[in-house]
Amino acid sequence: MTFSECLKQSLQYSIAAKQALMNDEYQIMAFDAMVHMVVQAYKNGGRLYIAGNGGSAADAQHLAAEFVSKLAKDRAPLAAEALTVDSSILTAIGNDYGYVQLFARQIAGKMRAEDVFLGISTSGHSPNILAALETCRKMGLRSIMFLGHDGGQAAELADHCVIVPGDRTSVIQELHIVLAHCLCACVESELFA
Repeated sequence: MTFSECLKQSLQYSIAAKQALMNDEYQIMAFDAMVHMVVQAYKNGGRLYIAGNGGSAADAQHLAAEFVSKLAKDRAPLAAEALTVDSSILTAIGNDYGYVQLFARQIAGKMRAEDVFLGISTSGHSPNILAALETCRKMGLRSIMFLGHDGGQAAELADHCVIVPGDRTSVIQELHIVLAHCLCACVESELFA
């Protein structure tokens, strides 16, 4: 396969997955519910806490930046934090409590009733994401997820989740970025009309 053929094939996979998501009314309604939850959190003075592993950790940071800075228009900053960036916290929790507790311990220490946790996972099986969702449940905190494949165990633990189509991690991550940007755009539009 030539490089140009590889690119065309990748674009075809991406387009097909986006078409499938666009036509999945259940996932579209789940996204709508997520937006309403995040908008309500901000209206109540809450914050958005975001976490993921690997590429999804980078996506968490990317999305937090869009909320705090801006996506499409000048507006007041919205409180958002990626739970993947503080090396002292990450290494302390990892060393003292284990990698599985990386996000759960931060949630227990930082989140309040008006906040929302957003997890990003291509598989839905990441132990530290599952621990985070379980902590949200125990503490009565709201949680949403961007997922792939069949959603894994995370789909059962989150209040709302969008499970994007595709069997390639790269395509799932592309769709997660589309969801992230659209989430931010919808919140901006609702709060700063």
